[in-house]
Formats: sequence, structure tokens, C-alpha cells
Amino acid sequence: MLKSLIALVVLCSFGSVSSAQTVNNAAVLGRKQVPILCYHQIRNWRKSDKQVDKDYIIPPETFKAHMKMLADSGYHTILPDELYDYLTNGAPLPTKPIMLTFDDSDGDQFEVARPELIKYGFKGVYFIVTIDLGKNKHYMDRTQVKQLSDEGNVIGCHTQDHTNFKKYKGNDWATQVDKPTKKLEAITGKPIKYFAFPFGEWNSQGLPELDKRGFKAAFQLTDRRDPNYPMMTIRRLLGCGYWSAKTLDYNIKHDFGRPAPKETVSAKVK
Repeated sequence: MLKSLIALVVLCSFGSVSSAQTVNNAAVLGRKQVPILCYHQIRNWRKSDKQVDKDYIIPPETFKAHMKMLADSGYHTILPDELYDYLTNGAPLPTKPIMLTFDDSDGDQFEVARPELIKYGFKGVYFIVTIDLGKNKHYMDRTQVKQLSDEGNVIGCHTQDHTNFKKYKGNDWATQVDKPTKKLEAITGKPIKYFAFPFGEWNSQGLPELDKRGFKAAFQLTDRRDPNYPMMTIRRLLGCGYWSAKTLDYNIKHDFGRPAPKETVSAKVK
């Protein structure tokens, strides 16, 4: 009886190891980066907005011009699962792939961005700060998040209250990652597999915690990717509010059109 139990444990352990996803970091870093844009508030500027705020606040007409340029230029939006398969397995992508991401649960992402994406047949990724859902008229509510998911967009975790990832310790992992992830899964009825760092900031010490929790990838802004966790430090480009469509086009090609900088890479990480 004891031998049978031991054999069963060994078999189960072997099965869990053999089914685990292994990522070849060198292969990921060697593939051409796909342009990924990051938007926040979509509203007209106010007199109180500082210049630095305009990185994160894009007037609706400028946003519409951005989307039209992407469509006219032949870009095709992809979603995180497609990006994951491309980076880890070399799966093919459509011509001129691009990913559109939206952070912070702002209501204008639903009211302004959503119709523009629908107009051009685009899909997006919405990283949600759960404490803000239904907080006031400026934020999305649960029904809108569910609708975005049902329409084929992807919902991702952006923490409970936008606390800086670098500060997490102890119970913070449950509060900022586990709790909001479960809440979003309850809202959408789908697994939440992708994460975005508040402020785009991260540290290497925390990346294994995302890996342990089953996230397939995490998204930052423009820092160099972590060589041991490139799938947890995927780069994005801010869709700045003061960029014309022509400037955006230039920056997409300049930022993502060049080979990735050489990095010291460990062969594989689970």
C-alpha cells in the first residue's frame, strides 16, 4: 500500500513538471518586438494639466487620429495570447501587428476608445484597477468591463489600487495581485492571465511571484527587459497626448523597428 502511494505521488509530481510551460528566454529576446501602445485618459486638456500630465492624457480627436493612422497604415491588432505564442513558439502573426492597451479603468476608454476600435475592427487589452470600478462617473463599472470582455477584448490585472509593484511584500501579493485577479475573473467569467505594472515600474525580485501565480506575461513601459523574465517585462510605448498621428507613426517605427539591445540571457526559465 505504501509503495503504491509513493508511486502515485511520484507520478503526479512528474505530470505537473512535464506539463509546465518552459520559456526559452534567448528565443524571446531574439524575436523582433511587436509594437504595443499604452493609453490612459482620453479627454481634452484642462488648464490645470501640466506638460508631464499630457503624456497620459490624450484629447479625443488626437486619439481618433492615432487610430485612423494605424488603420490607414495597414496595422492589425493582436491580443496577448497571440503575442505569447509568437514570442515563445514563433507562431505567425498578421502583417504589421500592433497591440493596443489601456490602463487604469478610465470610463472614457469605454465611451471614446471602444467606438473607435469597433470602427476599424480593432481589439484592445484593458488593464483594470479594481478599486476604481464604479467609483464615480470617470471610471468604468463592472458591466462595462464584462461587455468589453464579451466583445472579444482582453481584460488584465492592474492591481487593486495602483500601488507601486516595487513596494510589495508579505500580504501585498494577496491584496494587490490575488484579490483583484479573482474579482476580474468573477466579472468576466474568464481566467486573467496578463498583468500590467502600475507606473510601468517593476523589480526583478517580484517577477517570480507573478510567474508562480500563473500569469503568462506582464507589461511595463520602456525599460530594458529582464533577461531572465522577458515575458514578464514586455515593453510598451505611451500614446502621448501631444503626439500627432505622424509623430506616433515615427515613434512606433523608431522604438520597435530596431533590433532589441543585446542582453545576457539565461537559457530557460519556468
